[in-house]
Amino acid sequence: VIESLVAMPLVLPPTVLGFYLLFLLGPNGPIGGTWELWGGPRLVFSFAGLVIGSVLYSLPFVVQPIQNAFMAIGDRPLEVAATLGASHWNRFWTVAVPMARRGFITAAALGFAHTVGEFGVVLMIGGNIPDRTRVISIAIYDSVEALNYPQAHILSAMMIAFSFFVFLLVYAMNRRADVMSR
Repeated sequence: VIESLVAMPLVLPPTVLGFYLLFLLGPNGPIGGTWELWGGPRLVFSFAGLVIGSVLYSLPFVVQPIQNAFMAIGDRPLEVAATLGASHWNRFWTVAVPMARRGFITAAALGFAHTVGEFGVVLMIGGNIPDRTRVISIAIYDSVEALNYPQAHILSAMMIAFSFFVFLLVYAMNRRADVMSR
């Protein structure tokens, strides 16, 4: 059930997730209303709301590489550590986490890069408030809508370059981790 919930943003339209986050985090919603009652700042149309929406939308891109990395370790290294007297937490922190390093690197890069280019959730929960919640994907949309194609090309080229360099960095770091682990 948890795996299915975490993976849902892979197939849900971002506006669906954004709509329900708007409902849940809004001042009359169960989470946003309670949060504001406790003295917290408004979550919708704020940077905090953007972060919450982006984290939830990118969750599959973060959880799956980490989950795959832990599964690839297998039981043997943990069993060996147990025979040497390591506790459950010790085995996790000193054996499993270091061995899953590549998964954490990939997860961080994919989650961040996926969030930067997101449009639907960001627009629904954050809106398009200049200098406050406006992100590059919405700026590209606004440029195209205003027929300002030169600006849309510049912003789009920036996103292409950013995406390329994020993946280049991830692959280089993973190759380096492979070399160092040998």
